[in-house]
Amino acid sequence: MVRAGSAGVTAGPTLAVVAREAGVSVPTASKVVNGREDVAPETRRRVTEALDRLGYIRRPRFDGGRATRLVDLVVHSLETSGSGAVLHGAEEAADDAGLELVVSAALTRSRAERPERPERPERGWLDKLVLRGSSGVLFHLAELSDPQYAWLRQHRIPFVMIDPVLEPPPDAVSVGAADWRGGVTATEHLLALGHERIAVVAGHRHTLCADARIAGYRSALAAAGVRHHPEYVRHAGSGEDAAGRQVRELLDLPEPPTAVFVCADRMALGVYEALAERGLRVPDDMSVVGYDDLPEARWLTPALTTVRQPLSEMAATALRLLLRMMDGHRPESTRTELSTRLVERASTAPPGPRPGGHG
Repeated sequence: MVRAGSAGVTAGPTLAVVAREAGVSVPTASKVVNGREDVAPETRRRVTEALDRLGYIRRPRFDGGRATRLVDLVVHSLETSGSGAVLHGAEEAADDAGLELVVSAALTRSRAERPERPERPERGWLDKLVLRGSSGVLFHLAELSDPQYAWLRQHRIPFVMIDPVLEPPPDAVSVGAADWRGGVTATEHLLALGHERIAVVAGHRHTLCADARIAGYRSALAAAGVRHHPEYVRHAGSGEDAAGRQVRELLDLPEPPTAVFVCADRMALGVYEALAERGLRVPDDMSVVGYDDLPEARWLTPALTTVRQPLSEMAATALRLLLRMMDGHRPESTRTELSTRLVERASTAPPGPRPGGHG
């Protein structure tokens, strides 16, 4: 691999020159180059402008003589079936393109201290990208900080977000599912069965997918002329236990719902458990619709009706977009959405007796 300063490559300005140009210390300039967050915004701006102005070489350039290029896939966890589906799609697309895929899980160590916020990759993976000479990166369900986005741009590493947790910067390329339409589809299915008291249990507040699915749910209710109950809209992060707690609270309402749209199949596990604890049956006493169509949806009893999110296809699409970016082509649109569809199983039926024992 050819690196800055190696034989045959003209070395650019040193970090000391950049620091002097920006009027900062070398350690401060190094923090900006390495994506550290403990730098004042104005200082970061001065250093970034100096890097660009002086033509500082921020990363090893790809050696075209190598047979295989490296691409990183950074996932939020290696233990979920959702991540497995993403890995499957990315691996197949990488193999077709002759790319080598490096997979890693990068979570913030402070996750337990901020459970209300999604996962953010640790800073350590930034350095690993440079050391490996990665030609591009795919991120699945990652929450990147502004300095991390800036670091990727400064090092000229193309990247694509798969199902980003938060709204990415305007210039960031992302691939996701048609979550608004998925929320509409799930709710319309329950409405068609005769349900009007329909609750929704979503993930983290103010995240792209949760907001879109809830918006679809509300749109479907409005289109059907069904009154929206604000107390029926719940957030449970991504945990099974939290989803179960939300359903118990819904059952304790004076007018509990007869159906619930759960915005993740994993959370539906907790919903089933909470209903069973109350002696309620799915779908006789409560209809349940999930989201994702993970293997867990088929394992539940009764099998879960759910909205299929094409995770493998999303990952493959992201890999192909990344390959074009690595070759110097910019996508026509920064956002690509793949369609969702309802998979009907046994967890939904017309409304039964009023759940919760309130008459």
